[in-house]
Amino acid sequence: MENKIINFKDLKIWQKSMELTKVVYFSTDTFPSKETFGIVSQMRRAAVSIPSNIAEGFMRRYNKEYKQFLHIALGSLAELETQIILSEQLNFLKNKQSESIQSNINEVNKMIMGLIKCL
Repeated sequence: MENKIINFKDLKIWQKSMELTKVVYFSTDTFPSKETFGIVSQMRRAAVSIPSNIAEGFMRRYNKEYKQFLHIALGSLAELETQIILSEQLNFLKNKQSESIQSNINEVNKMIMGLIKCL
């Protein structure tokens, strides 16, 4: 049976980016409380931006608009990756946590790039 894409929630790319967002939320729970309004807030906003832009782009009428939102999601991925690297350097994240999150970022990045090419 074929999986039909009816709305953005059916997209594997959206589902994967939601998983990434949850991982970021759980990982930042252990950061120092003084970072709540600093890097924690920044990382969470960047992470949430990824599935949000995928969803918003999907609901647009034209592929050109959809691509624009996918490019914004790519920008948020780069922002998040930078913050993950910094968090590891500041010892807020363990190396294994950082590598795991960066692996997820790379996977979502490939999926977005593939979708952009298809549109």
